[in-house]
Amino acid sequence: MERRLIRRDMDFSRFKDRDYVRRLVEKIHRDYPGGRVNIMEVCGTHTMAIGSYGLRRLMPDGLQLLSGPGCPVCVTPNSIINASIELAQKEGVVITTFGDMMRVPGTEKNLEVCRAEGADVRVLYSPYDMIAMAESERDKEFVFISVGFETTTPGIALTVLEAKKRGLKNVSFICANRLVIPALKVLSQAEDINIDGYLCPGHVSVIIGYGAYQVIVDEYKIPCVVAGFEPVDILMGVYEIVKQVKNGESRVVNTYGRAVTEEGNLEAQKTMEEVFEPVDAEWRGIGIIPKSGLGLRDEYSEYDALKKFNIELKEAPDPPGCKCGEILKGVLLPTECPLFGTKCKPESPVGPCMVSSEGSCAAYYKYGEV
Repeated sequence: MERRLIRRDMDFSRFKDRDYVRRLVEKIHRDYPGGRVNIMEVCGTHTMAIGSYGLRRLMPDGLQLLSGPGCPVCVTPNSIINASIELAQKEGVVITTFGDMMRVPGTEKNLEVCRAEGADVRVLYSPYDMIAMAESERDKEFVFISVGFETTTPGIALTVLEAKKRGLKNVSFICANRLVIPALKVLSQAEDINIDGYLCPGHVSVIIGYGAYQVIVDEYKIPCVVAGFEPVDILMGVYEIVKQVKNGESRVVNTYGRAVTEEGNLEAQKTMEEVFEPVDAEWRGIGIIPKSGLGLRDEYSEYDALKKFNIELKEAPDPPGCKCGEILKGVLLPTECPLFGTKCKPESPVGPCMVSSEGSCAAYYKYGEV
């Protein structure tokens, strides 16, 4: 594994420097091995940044930057959305959630429609905000839709711990948190997409550390490069992958040394492990991935909303014509979905990839990606 360190006193304007960007693009073109090379940016924030800076247009012919399942809202299956809507319609229940979840379509409606129909649905900046609400409104049941990867999971774990510390009985969680590494293992074995390198997520890597990707390199011989979100960050990551592909190498490289360490945030990892345990979980478009989700440990099971309200998750297909599943796997580009830009737009989304601020369809639509 390699680590690229950035001095703390350096001028961070360099990460948008036009000359630096030009030089990196020239290096990518110079060392490009030719043919088809598929690089998957796992993180939805990378997808948005690549679109906003127009970086796809700077790539050599044959180099394809593919969006992966890095949007937590997008990979949340319809079964979770429908369960949340079912709970929202119960008397005395308050649904709390991050803003992106409001407009994700369920089978019949979304949470935004539920709120318009009179349900108590509240958008939070932090799950911890629910604690104060639950203490001041003890006659109501507060349920948080817990989605996210390792980036947001520690904060949710802390909220569970605080609820238990205060003895709150009127809070619970629909647990739909997901783990990145099990998903990468499944994608690495997929027969319908050939991935030559992973641009690994910066935010998640702050928590899990760049050492976590060594298993992907060891088992599947696929380069893994952790990158930040500025133009230079992303291009540095792409260049590292291109070099490895050209040389027939596969290594873990960290180009985001100003934020990511090999071991990650050990305190955050400890907090997650105290509250959650790995469980088999459904991913939209991929199916059940063993030990890829997080469920509450037995000592915190009283905060499991599905158990508390006796709600069963029921399999529900995506809307007719929606290709979000194939897009999340990197099999299709957003523009290859027949609904993209016609029936499915940000103001009238059919699938979650057009809803979320990290959704690949939303990025392609907003920035005119082709």
